[in-house]
Amino acid sequence: MELCWHRRDLRTVDASVLAGATTDGSVIPVYVVDPAVEPELGTRQRAFVGHTLQALRDRYRALGSDLLVRHGPAADVLEELVTTHDAETVHYAGAYSPARRDQQRRVDERLETTRYVDTVLVDPTVLEAKYPSYSQFYRDWQRVEKPEPRTEPDATSLAALEDETPIPFLDHDVSIHLPDAGQVAARDRLDAFCANGIRTYAATRDDLSNAVEQPTQAVSRLSPALAVGALGIRTVWRRVVRLYAETDGDIRRNVEKFGSELAWREWAYHQLQYHPDLATTNYKSLPGEIEWRNDEDDLEAWKRGETGYPLVDAGMRQLEAEGYVHNRPRQVVASFLTKHLLVDWRLGERHFREQLLDYDPATNPSSWQWIASTGTDSVDVRIFDPVSQLAKYDPEGVFVRNYVPELAEVPADKLVDWPTLSSDVRNELAPAYPAPIVDRGDAYARAQRVFERALGKR
Repeated sequence: MELCWHRRDLRTVDASVLAGATTDGSVIPVYVVDPAVEPELGTRQRAFVGHTLQALRDRYRALGSDLLVRHGPAADVLEELVTTHDAETVHYAGAYSPARRDQQRRVDERLETTRYVDTVLVDPTVLEAKYPSYSQFYRDWQRVEKPEPRTEPDATSLAALEDETPIPFLDHDVSIHLPDAGQVAARDRLDAFCANGIRTYAATRDDLSNAVEQPTQAVSRLSPALAVGALGIRTVWRRVVRLYAETDGDIRRNVEKFGSELAWREWAYHQLQYHPDLATTNYKSLPGEIEWRNDEDDLEAWKRGETGYPLVDAGMRQLEAEGYVHNRPRQVVASFLTKHLLVDWRLGERHFREQLLDYDPATNPSSWQWIASTGTDSVDVRIFDPVSQLAKYDPEGVFVRNYVPELAEVPADKLVDWPTLSSDVRNELAPAYPAPIVDRGDAYARAQRVFERALGKR
């Protein structure tokens, strides 16, 4: 008898742990609700995990087995199950966040275990520990052979079980619409994206009007399923490789662009592997301290989407309404917080962790640090101007009006220039919308000064 300990691999198809465990004997699937790792999940993602677990249990029951759900420290729970069922080995997917690394270390110390690489395509430990740039990482990463997806094990390899322990997190009231959960819904989403959106991905991924009018085609929307493990990264990669081989010209270039985004995800996990405190400590050492202002009122206005900067506020309101932010405004809101408002990136990262359905322990802190100029960005001080970003990616204000109804009747040209308009004009056009909380030019110049001092350039 073998134990398959599900962690962030909540699926039976393309599940390296489950496939590996079934080669050694009859398998008992188990999920542990461990208080040591519970804080990693925000309330919204917990609810999505709950629905994903329900779908996983339903699949196991259809296969004549069940998903055991247990509560408590993983080492204690798994040791008891090993004893009760006379199991040989605990099979699990290796994790990268500090809490989950500690969790698996405690399990390893007490039980016979087999660890698998499942979250990423390439085990970070087979690469160099440090790379000066993404391009050099990507060069080495490309050379490593990527594994094929694993098929779902035959039902006869699963233990006949019945478990009535309730699925956790289903009672969480998150007040937002959750996407369909589970591996079938995730694969359907992948199929739909590969049939349409990926073929124009590079050209349309930043078109914010398209993100409103055709949200299921503009970007993949696979991140929530990948974050909780309802979809295997090998499955996604194999589809991309196959499409690349089958197409040419512009379509091939679009497919290639999406593939490169998957490599950026791998880059984030590489950072977390060798820098486990990625969510709390600057990745890059700076000569001086960053003089964060950390104004509480500014932070709260940013969270509410009431900064007086239309694209920033639209992005933050999308986050509040959906538990998701399109990548372009995701970058803009993060830059605005860390540069224009000079609020420590860690405060923004924590807020995203609580709000996002697709929170990921590698990509979220890595992206925040890249934006905050403390991470791997090759540009010393990058600042996204929310006005020019709106003019470039949502010139007609379709995205903004969708999430900021106070601006619904404002002409597009005025909407784009909103923070630079006089207060009289703003009050006349949209009296209910807040005034800009910082001056566009002054805040930009202040951020330049602060970061150049931290970099030792002043």
